[in-house]
Amino acid sequence: MRTVPYPTPGEILLHELLVPMGITQYRLVKSIGVSQRRIGQIVTGDRAITADTGLRLSRYFGTSEGFWTGLQESYDRNKTKDAIAGILASIQPFQPSAQFSEKHEGALRTALRT
Repeated sequence: MRTVPYPTPGEILLHELLVPMGITQYRLVKSIGVSQRRIGQIVTGDRAITADTGLRLSRYFGTSEGFWTGLQESYDRNKTKDAIAGILASIQPFQPSAQFSEKHEGALRTALRT
């Protein structure tokens, strides 16, 4: 299990963009049309970045549309993975039986790739 906490998307926003670029939270909220509370909660890690906020941040900072929601999804996945590591370790991956036809196995593998 990880001992150093994962950085939240809000910490990345604050320490990698706002502070180095000299952008205040007030300026950001006025520029993207959201409340100070929303950005304040994101920066403190008390609120997740939604698709709405992510798209606004992406437009403002010139990042890809999925950048901010991708950071949030990665953060959430990593935190959850740590939280349920024991459960995940106890789950045995599915192994098709000999009765499972090649047709069904191929269809399953195709479905799992998408």
